[in-house]
Amino acid sequence: MRVFVTGATGFVGAAVTAELIGAGHTVLGLTRSDAGAAALAAAGAEAHRGSLANAASLTAGAAAADGVIHLAFNHDFSTYMQNCDDDRRAIAALAAGLAGTAKPLLVTSGTGMGAARPGQMIGEDDPAASATAIPRAASEEAAQAAAAEGANAGVVRLPQVHDTEKQGLVSPYIQAAIARGFCAYVGEGANRWAAAHVGDVARLYRLALERGTRGARWHAVGEEGVTLRAIAETLGKRLGLPVRSIDQGEAADYFGWLAMFAGHDAPASSALTQARLGWRPTGPGLLEDLADLKLPAS
Repeated sequence: MRVFVTGATGFVGAAVTAELIGAGHTVLGLTRSDAGAAALAAAGAEAHRGSLANAASLTAGAAAADGVIHLAFNHDFSTYMQNCDDDRRAIAALAAGLAGTAKPLLVTSGTGMGAARPGQMIGEDDPAASATAIPRAASEEAAQAAAAEGANAGVVRLPQVHDTEKQGLVSPYIQAAIARGFCAYVGEGANRWAAAHVGDVARLYRLALERGTRGARWHAVGEEGVTLRAIAETLGKRLGLPVRSIDQGEAADYFGWLAMFAGHDAPASSALTQARLGWRPTGPGLLEDLADLKLPAS
């Protein structure tokens, strides 16, 4: 297959690109810059000039491919609401390029979008919360709208995706810990974050592209829930920093924008994904990667 990948030079996107090419597919990667085009060429992929803000470029890229994996998202949380609305429009533009075909469109979301009750394990069959409640759910709503209009659209929900260099929301947490001189968790630190190694995540995207079905939701979850206290304690050892509990009132000052997630309990299961796709996560766990964390040069 010739696969149009947005975000192809990003953390997850680069791994997905390598996985697809290694399995015999070709990749057409969206890029805005010469540097991005060079990175794609070095990875063995072809560059497609455009951006998330350029709907015509997204539609053209999708139309030139046999399938689409949409990974790009603006993670500037100062414009979070706008970014979510922009992603809804980007998904509609990608779907327009596949109109009238059965070519797959995989949209990226997060396991935290699942509308489970507090403390309940989030599963693939749990629908997304409303975008009114969780703005990022706009991506899933856009995928559902595309599927309702006949597109072969599905969703991959991501947890904290990690290796020894990047770890999803844990990466900005590490920056906060270094800046403040200690690793903190809220209350007892019993809240859980689901996680998966980036190599396992890349393999899931490929399998979902090759074998997925219209309207499906896939969970790229290797570990159902790692507690924030365990994350803090592992980082404390690796960074040589003290570890302590803070209360909810201190969370905003310590975590900044990350405070909205710091006390959130969001365990997630991939049992149905594994059964339906034959996917088995085999990579290192989050705490294992944090114990071997690559530290910036001093």
